[in-house]
Amino acid sequence: MNKDFFKNHPLVKHLLYMLVLSAVIVFLAFMLIKAVARQGKEYELPDYCGTALSQLKSDNPLHFTFVVLDSVYDAEKEGGIIIQQDPKPGTMVKTHRKVYVTVTTFAPSDVVLPELSNMTVRSAVSALEAAGLRCGRLKFVDSPYRNMILEATCKGKMVYAGEKMDQGAAVDLTVGIGDKPVGTRVPFVIGQAPAKARRGILSASLNVGTEHWDDVTNRNSAVCYKLYPDYTGVTRYPLGTAVEMWYCDATEADIERIISNFKVDSTQIFTTPYDEYEDYYPTEEDVDFDEGWDW
Repeated sequence: MNKDFFKNHPLVKHLLYMLVLSAVIVFLAFMLIKAVARQGKEYELPDYCGTALSQLKSDNPLHFTFVVLDSVYDAEKEGGIIIQQDPKPGTMVKTHRKVYVTVTTFAPSDVVLPELSNMTVRSAVSALEAAGLRCGRLKFVDSPYRNMILEATCKGKMVYAGEKMDQGAAVDLTVGIGDKPVGTRVPFVIGQAPAKARRGILSASLNVGTEHWDDVTNRNSAVCYKLYPDYTGVTRYPLGTAVEMWYCDATEADIERIISNFKVDSTQIFTTPYDEYEDYYPTEEDVDFDEGWDW
C-alpha cells in the first residue's frame, strides 16, 4: 500500500488513525483501571476476633476500614473487643477494604423481660434471645401443663414480664412436666456454632451440661462435634436431661467433614421406660441440674 493510495483514499487513512487512537485509549483506560482497582494485589485477611478495635487504629498496615455493625455485652470480655467479622478470616481482599465487625460493649444495656407465661419452652427460648437475654436452666416440676413456662428467675430471684434486666442475663425457667411422662430426643447440633447448638438443646427441653473446648482458639468460630448423650434420632430422654457438648475450631471444609463423618452410635439406641411405666418421672440421677455451664 503506497502513499498514492492514501492520497487517493484519504477516508481510509483517517479511519486507520482513528482505530490506532482508539486502541491506545482503550489500552490506557485498562491500565488506569488496573492501577486504581489494585488488580492482582490481594492479601489474606487476618483473624481479628479477640483483638481490641482501638488497637487497630495504630496497627493496620493494610489500611482496612473497620465498620461496627453491632455490639454485644459479654461479662467475660472487656469492651471494644471484636467477636465477629465479615469477610471471614483467610478471605483474599485488597487494601483499604471495609471490614464489618461486631464488638463487645463496655457495659450491659437495659433490656425488658418479655412475657413468658404459658409459652412453650421453644417459644420462650426464642423470645428471650430476641429480647437480648439468654435461657439459663430448665427446671421441670409437677404440673398438668406440659412444657409450659410457669415462672422465671434470675440469680435465684423471681422476675416478671416488663422488668428491666441487664443485656445477656441468664433467665432460668420453671416448666410443667404434664400429667403423663414424656421424653424428648437429643437434636442434631453437630457442626453448629455454640450459640446455635445451645439454642437447639434448650428448645428440645433439655439442659446444656458441661461444655468442653478442645484447644479452641476462638469460641465464636468453634463448632460442636460431639454430644453426650449422643444424637440417635430415636432414643428419648427425660425432660431437662443435661447434654454435654464438645467444641473444636473448624473451617467451612472442616464443618462439612464433621457432619458427613458423623455416624449414629448403635450402642446409644435403647428403649426408654415411658411406654412401660405411666408413672415414670425423671429422678435426680436422670436430670443433673448441678452440672457446670461454662459460657
